[in-house]
Amino acid sequence: MATPITAAAFVQALEKEGVTVEEVRDWRNHNRNGQGPWGPVHGIMIHHTATSGAKETVDLIYDGRSQLPGPLAHGCVTKDGTVHLTGHGRANHAGSGDDDVLRAVIAERTTPAPNQQNTDGNRYFYGFECENLGDGKDPWPDEQLDAIERAAAALCRHHGWGARSVIGHLEWTDQKVDPRGFTMDELRKRIAARLK
Repeated sequence: MATPITAAAFVQALEKEGVTVEEVRDWRNHNRNGQGPWGPVHGIMIHHTATSGAKETVDLIYDGRSQLPGPLAHGCVTKDGTVHLTGHGRANHAGSGDDDVLRAVIAERTTPAPNQQNTDGNRYFYGFECENLGDGKDPWPDEQLDAIERAAAALCRHHGWGARSVIGHLEWTDQKVDPRGFTMDELRKRIAARLK
């Protein structure tokens, strides 16, 4: 169980991990806290955006869509490896997922296959949306994968978590396929090595 990181500490943790950070508009006060609780936080969720174009993607994650208001994540990782901070507090990224998965993340053990949508993930997870079409063909540049690794590691380090605290959206719910184009096991190996 962890208290969510403050906005200032979030920036510091990312920069200490070597992340290139871009603060977007009023991200420190941009959240969906009026729609439900934020925290305690237990992990980090990785997504792909199913979009292309850095500026358009960052604007979408900050603003959201008519049927799903922003922020759609706490950060948006563009292909050049920049982490654009888009929200602080509750964000519309995880949706409903499996409480068995949440328990596994808390215990830092291998997650079971999700088969229920009975838990509010927006309350418990940080989210990073990563610019990619999500078609399995759009490349993931090294700079982007490195930034995803570093951003997740920064939050893990802050909270004293291990790499098992980082999951993909597809590991939270059987309704999603993201991120597509790399495996979460590969990413967790990279994060674990960085946290040593």
